[in-house]
Amino acid sequence: MVTDHRKLPRRRGEALNAAIFQAALDELAEVGYAKLTMERVAERAGASKASLYRRWPSRMELAMDAVYHVMPDPSAPPDTGSLRGDLLALLRNNAELLAGPAGEAMRGLLSDALSDQTRTADLRRHSQGHSMKVMREIARRAIERGEMDAGAVTARRLEAGQALLRQHFLFNGVPIPDSVIVEIVDEVIVPLFIP
Repeated sequence: MVTDHRKLPRRRGEALNAAIFQAALDELAEVGYAKLTMERVAERAGASKASLYRRWPSRMELAMDAVYHVMPDPSAPPDTGSLRGDLLALLRNNAELLAGPAGEAMRGLLSDALSDQTRTADLRRHSQGHSMKVMREIARRAIERGEMDAGAVTARRLEAGQALLRQHFLFNGVPIPDSVIVEIVDEVIVPLFIP
């Protein structure tokens, strides 16, 4: 039985967005990105298709926003009191996200984008630089604590750990073993920042 969304109480703004994001994440978990449709998300959220299409012109934008909605605030990454501890906590959190609907969305988004240059450009434009913001904050804290020198911070070094985590996810799937996370931190990231 299909519920007529027009007979439900009206939600607006953040309440509506939150319901749509949750519906999108639930659909991703249930059917995957390949079968994700705006119609099913609208039905599950108790919203109209028009309200979805006004906000997101395609499932790609909707899936990305739904994933970013559940990601931790990039300006407040884990603070364990040490660079190594912060990196381990960050990568463990990311591995957990990749094991759920966010990972399913990432796989589908990359598949869509790699086969179409326009979609690749759209994906780049829509990306929020979340990973770099988080790593910059972790590095800033480590510099303030005297654990590392500011000169050690470069864009490539900031990208290395999360890029390796994503690469492992894409080629080996989930769950990502904790031993892999520890190796990425101890064998790659920490030596890049603290020679």
